[in-house]
Amino acid sequence: MRKCLLLLSCSVTGFATPVAAQGTCGDPDVVCTAAFKIDEAQITVTATGGRSEVEDTGQAVTIIARDEIEAVQGADITRVLERAPGVAFSRNGGLGAVTSVRVRGAEAEQLLVLVDGVRVADPASPSGGFDFGNLQTGNIAKLDLLRGSNSTIWGSDAVAGVLAVTTRAETGLSASAEYGARDTFFGTAAGGIDTDLFYAGLSGSYLTTDGFSSAASGTEADGFEQWDISGRSSLYLSDEITLFARGRYAEGDLEIDGFPAPVFALADTDEFSKTQQYSVATGATYDNGPLFLTASYSFADTERQNFNPAFGTAPGFTSDGHSDRVELRGEWRPIGPLIVNFGGESEWTSLETNFTARQETRIIGAYAQLGIEFGGLSGHIGARHDDHADFGGATSFGADISYEIADDIRIKASVGEGFKAPSLFQLFSDFGNAALTPEQSTSFDLGIAWNNRNDAFYAGATAFQRDSENQIEFIGCFMNPIAICNDPDNPRTFGTFDNIGKVRAQGVELEAGANPSDTFGVRVAYAYTDTENRTAGGANEGNVLARRPEHALTFSADWETPLYGLTIGGDIRLVGDSFDNASNTARLDGYQLFTLRAALPVGENLELFGRVENLMDEDYQTAAGFGTAGRGAFVGARTKF
Repeated sequence: MRKCLLLLSCSVTGFATPVAAQGTCGDPDVVCTAAFKIDEAQITVTATGGRSEVEDTGQAVTIIARDEIEAVQGADITRVLERAPGVAFSRNGGLGAVTSVRVRGAEAEQLLVLVDGVRVADPASPSGGFDFGNLQTGNIAKLDLLRGSNSTIWGSDAVAGVLAVTTRAETGLSASAEYGARDTFFGTAAGGIDTDLFYAGLSGSYLTTDGFSSAASGTEADGFEQWDISGRSSLYLSDEITLFARGRYAEGDLEIDGFPAPVFALADTDEFSKTQQYSVATGATYDNGPLFLTASYSFADTERQNFNPAFGTAPGFTSDGHSDRVELRGEWRPIGPLIVNFGGESEWTSLETNFTARQETRIIGAYAQLGIEFGGLSGHIGARHDDHADFGGATSFGADISYEIADDIRIKASVGEGFKAPSLFQLFSDFGNAALTPEQSTSFDLGIAWNNRNDAFYAGATAFQRDSENQIEFIGCFMNPIAICNDPDNPRTFGTFDNIGKVRAQGVELEAGANPSDTFGVRVAYAYTDTENRTAGGANEGNVLARRPEHALTFSADWETPLYGLTIGGDIRLVGDSFDNASNTARLDGYQLFTLRAALPVGENLELFGRVENLMDEDYQTAAGFGTAGRGAFVGARTKF
């Protein structure tokens, strides 16, 4: 049986000896202790860097587990993520196209994304962010989203928050397949072997679709095809030492539209792109009860090639972004309710394109956080320092508190600092500026929560504010008199990057859910997000930030009918107006999307399912000029042994 990390428990006095650190549990989706089991859907790693219950942090965390991902159906991860409050997205076309996820009004690149603990941002992209167009739902077991700055634990990029993606680690064998609109096929398979000595598992997915025109004005469909394979393994050397290895490989081919001359407006073209992503993490854990340590080495690589047949068969653009990382993380419980989380890491990143010679940099950081879990009180305070080879040092502080004021009702608060190091492209490309400094943020939360999102009944409200400064923006240099554009040692023709941005995002998040019986349940998540460009003297001072709708709501309901266990459900997504550009001259109208879902069990091991997306055939855009999917019907089946 697979060995599980135990959460250390204390007596009500707070001074009892911790229970044994590891034990045996038969289900990979639970965390075990000597006295109780905790659903994996209640466990977060994004708050402290170690495994802790959601109720033990004052930070805003949303957990979405595999059963909910399967209930939503389909490959599109944005349809799952939008169930968390404060999440908005834009996409440059259909599945596989560039997809930007914005949390609480931050830039998409300011969300740190981890897949099985590996940072997967592309160092060769202009802002060093992660493109969600390359991540589908098929291999995902769990999404752990923290909203709010947390560079104290995670270092660079954790300005908006942290999303930890865990791939599937199942026993037995499961598979699913669906087919539907636009000749779309999505298939998944997962399996694993679990013994007293080791666990080994593999999951994979395949997606192909004819798609639709990426250009809203176009008529030629732009298709997408992707393979995605993930593997996980553990070797239990003893009750205290475990070796592990995890890896992911994804390869996608995407047809795109461009800006042909002489019109230079988005239109049908024969352009296409190829993307390869691979990431690996390997290491060991040591757990003797009071002390838990994880040491690992990881790397991630993203290779891109863009082709335009109008200019021949050779790729017009190629890039390779690579990162290597070594890290040590630990949790020490010296006595009773006291907890010390600590860690350090070193990361080396590089980029190379057919226009930019290989460039590389290094960042080293370490942190320590003191915590307490005593009765209904949980709190943490910590600090971190990072040293970057090019811009120097950055120090981050953070603190949070959660207190149970009545049975299952908690008040919570947090403050966190974040920073984002300039990307290699921003530093060293033809548009680069080696004098850039990190983007910085300070965020505040204050909320109240009744139970957690994965309990039968829950509700919560959180007010937030995040102030960012030194935000890196691109400056067009044509006829621009500012000094950086006219530096005699490095003159700029088109433009460059500079630390000129200052912005604020604030708002309120509300969420609630009820499962009054085993056959009926509802959920709702809403966010009001007010953003403002506060760059003094800037051309866009006072404007709202681009592609940040003020209002976003997701409502879902599911009912298991008396008819042969048939479940019917639906999702409603309401998004308010926004602007497509920083100058607030191009408006994006709000929209309403309705999805109808159904699932029917057939025997013990088979389930049939289907859905209709965009039921009312809404015509809308999340990025000006780019098309979106109309009404589409899908049917499928899944099985597990």
